Amino acid sequence: MLIVGLTGSIGMGKSTVARHLRGRGVPVFDADAAVHRLYRGKAAALIEAEFPGTTRDGVVDRSALLAALLHDTEGFARLNAIVHPLVRGAERRFLHRQYRLGKAIAVLEIPLLFETGADRLVDAVMVVTADRKTQRARVLARPGMNEAKLSAILARQWSARKKTARADYSVDSSRPLDRMLSDVDKVLVALRKRSAEAYLRHWRRR
Repeated sequence: MLIVGLTGSIGMGKSTVARHLRGRGVPVFDADAAVHRLYRGKAAALIEAEFPGTTRDGVVDRSALLAALLHDTEGFARLNAIVHPLVRGAERRFLHRQYRLGKAIAVLEIPLLFETGADRLVDAVMVVTADRKTQRARVLARPGMNEAKLSAILARQWSARKKTARADYSVDSSRPLDRMLSDVDKVLVALRKRSAEAYLRHWRRR
């Protein structure tokens, strides 16, 4: 089973690519969705202990947490130390399930793939990019988003240029949707020709 890392900075169009891949029968693990579940469950008490006042009724208040992190230079590192091991466990269970089902390809959609070193655990990386104007327009249109929050998020993420230089494949979501999805299909064809090593090397016995 080939493991593909799908990544890209905020607002680049990863979710659109992920939906298209699922439509092609490729299973995709959504790390952001896993974090949302953890914020409503196992991680909430741990985060409250580390960042008091950032939960409401046992659920992490993402706005309150981000506000706390904006004023804590080491906060993101401490948050990652709590959340990343839990997400990695969910990724492992997802991959084991897809392997048992006999899937040829499984995708891990991870925004901070390179930043967390997870690129070492996959067979290939696909990065989704967009021009800066498109990215900012998409992100600032989200409820509750503003320039300060966007700047804080971007400060944690590699630039699109750096990610593209390290990736095996790149897809530009600034292009018309039909052309962009056609590019994704071309990448999928190429992926099916690659050899798979990451699952047996990094995931099977963990």
